[in-house]
Amino acid sequence: MATSSPIHGLLFVTMQPHKSLPVELFHDWYNNEHGPNRTRLPFIPNGFRYRATDLPDGADTGTQSLPEYLAIYDMTDMHQITLEPYQSLRAPPGKTQREIDTMAQIWVGRTLFDFLGEETNDKTFVKLESPQHFRENAEGNVLTTTRFLVDPSNTSKLVDWLQKTALPTISKNSGWRRSRWFQTSYLEPRDDGLTELVVIHEFTPSTNPEVSLVSEKPPVEIDSTTFRTYELFYTFGSAARHLAVVAPWTSPDGVTKTIPGESPKFGGAVESTVTTADGAVLPFRLEGNSTDPDSPVLVLVNSVLVTYGIWDTFLEHFFSNPANQKYRVLRFQSRGRFSNTGSTSPVTVDLLATDIICLLNSLRIPQAAALVGVSLGGATTLATALKYPDRIKSFISCDTSAKSPAGNHDTWGERIAVAEKEGKTMSLASPLGAESFKSEPEPVVGEELAELTVRRWFVPSSYEDSNLTPEIARVKEMVVTNSLPGFSKGVEALFAYDYTPLLADYQGKGAFLVGAEDGALPAGMEKLSKALGSNSGRQAGFKVVDAAGHLPMVEKPQEVAEFVGQFLAS
Repeated sequence: MATSSPIHGLLFVTMQPHKSLPVELFHDWYNNEHGPNRTRLPFIPNGFRYRATDLPDGADTGTQSLPEYLAIYDMTDMHQITLEPYQSLRAPPGKTQREIDTMAQIWVGRTLFDFLGEETNDKTFVKLESPQHFRENAEGNVLTTTRFLVDPSNTSKLVDWLQKTALPTISKNSGWRRSRWFQTSYLEPRDDGLTELVVIHEFTPSTNPEVSLVSEKPPVEIDSTTFRTYELFYTFGSAARHLAVVAPWTSPDGVTKTIPGESPKFGGAVESTVTTADGAVLPFRLEGNSTDPDSPVLVLVNSVLVTYGIWDTFLEHFFSNPANQKYRVLRFQSRGRFSNTGSTSPVTVDLLATDIICLLNSLRIPQAAALVGVSLGGATTLATALKYPDRIKSFISCDTSAKSPAGNHDTWGERIAVAEKEGKTMSLASPLGAESFKSEPEPVVGEELAELTVRRWFVPSSYEDSNLTPEIARVKEMVVTNSLPGFSKGVEALFAYDYTPLLADYQGKGAFLVGAEDGALPAGMEKLSKALGSNSGRQAGFKVVDAAGHLPMVEKPQEVAEFVGQFLAS
């Protein structure tokens, strides 16, 4: 039953795969399916996987009685696990056939615990899941668990001993971070009537976990005691990101899809979504040949009215260079693609910059190796690099400006009016990314504005190139099918922004790229390249792409890919 105030607690799970389960499939399933399905839920703020360090000498894996893996999830309200959507994860269709088949090959020990108390070391404790502590998380954490089985009448005596005797000794160690203790949850009382108390001690890396053992014995009768030692193995974000994909999988709700690598050149991919603080849903695709979760990440940012498919051919050329195959690449659908643009009003470039930080946080990327964005995405790229220099190592801003041109509001208003007059509607795929999940018919941008827009974006000679005409048609279809309410709201970001005051003091690495036939932008972007970092004498890169207009990565993908690769390597 629900309690008057939320009870905090812990989901504590030990796991040992059978020999029949390939360990690669075990990690693919756990990291991409099982764990993120839980850390997406608002009452589960974190999730960690630990690996045992106390297996017998010579053992390459654990056993049913001494499992190798531990997963722990904090719960801010234990009652929530009795409700939807958590309960939908524990039975079909939320519990997929892959999960059923995989878990049939794992010894699982799942226990719910209610929170009793904690003590922390102010000098060493950090929230490892926090974006502010990516560095400490990467360095790791030592963890010990001691599980006591006692008569309920002895619980308070055991806790009193822990606080007055054990903790004062343990806390003297310089590597001690935090101690917490929990008891059998009210939600799942034990059949034998006993209470289990688990005490979890955390330490900085390289600390000897044996320091959590104390010589004094508890002054109560203990039915059994189990002591284990672990080191941090994997930290979940709010979205799947494990690129060592073994088996293709699509979640029942269509939110997440994992795709194994199809060649040595092109690695696996994960497609899913993140949700911003104000409720905007951002579908993304993370891909690459590198399965190292700490490998560098290149983030690509779209222009208005298109999908992240504008980067497809560019990426074929980018990944064809072996030097670039160390990168993971993150693409996403920006606000304005779908009718859901979040509750924040108005949409601004500053807000779009926070979306990139939200993606980095959700995918646990401490710093992007580079952002590359075009048009509105170029302005977003510039804003993110200038305002969050610790999160963006370098950037390339394409076919954009640092300040919104005068008259933008009226210009875009006229274009919206063209689409409204046509009145085209259609059922769109869900912004959650599932083609099978169609919405009710809604207004879309339509043919007339799409034709006008694409004619402005591409140079005339591109329409005569048989290799490019299918690409132009594909881009036009992106524009046609863009949500009109989403476009009308998302384009507000272009009305009023000015990042020119921040250019001169920029200390990072940046470059500007522009299509030679993109109106006045080549001259304007050359001025930007000279202004960036000028107070410290830094030199920004500048590239003009001949025979290209507003989307040079579509018209000249090889040339743009070569420039990006050289920029990253320089």
